Amino acid sequence: MSRNIIIAAVAALVASSIASVPAEARSRGHSVHAHGPHGHGYNRSRHVSRQPGHVAVSRNLQTHGGRGHASNRYANWGNGSYSGGASHVLNNGTSWGRSRQITNNGDGSYSYNFVRNGPHGGSRSRSGIYTPNH
Repeated sequence: MSRNIIIAAVAALVASSIASVPAEARSRGHSVHAHGPHGHGYNRSRHVSRQPGHVAVSRNLQTHGGRGHASNRYANWGNGSYSGGASHVLNNGTSWGRSRQITNNGDGSYSYNFVRNGPHGGSRSRSGIYTPNH
């Protein structure tokens, strides 16, 4: 994993913990149903939930022909830590996703753990401690 990605993730954690503004809990969503000629069409939905220190988004698309995709994304932050990830599933059972955890150790360093799961069962992970140069 590139050092730039780790630096960007740590910067995002620091920025979110410094500039976190209290947010009201809210949830919203919408769905679309489209029908075309010869039985073609689709159903699509999206739902977003936001609370202080948490956001979750789910999406779903199903065609009238039986194909489809569902995805979920989330992020949690606060108290010097961040966790987030995403998962995706096709109607045929194929799935893939990722997760990230970053924690401020309080001594100027950050612990991180990144995991990525592929659609064919493969998995890659990377973890360690990052200390920015001063």
